[in-house]
Amino acid sequence: MQYVIYAYDYTDADALSRRMAVRPAHLAYVRQLKANGQFVMGGALLNDAGQMIGSMLVLELESEAQLETYLQEDPYLVEGVWDKDKLDSKPFRPAVV
Repeated sequence: MQYVIYAYDYTDADALSRRMAVRPAHLAYVRQLKANGQFVMGGALLNDAGQMIGSMLVLELESEAQLETYLQEDPYLVEGVWDKDKLDSKPFRPAVV
């Protein structure tokens, strides 16, 4: 099952610097997901000025339990980059066109 995740960053004064500090760990974690065949696509959400304000990912996971594990382990969540109150994850079915 694929899942789409929209995760918005906290908006405090240190949010961007926190994101940049944690970014290498987050990317390493996502690279591991990709190596396991679980990362479909993703990237940064941008504001009108082109600044990173969150992320969108599509993951291929076996279950909601695996999704919950991901949400407990991603460095952006663990280190307080993504605002847990502004995170939305849903099952996703890609269109076959």
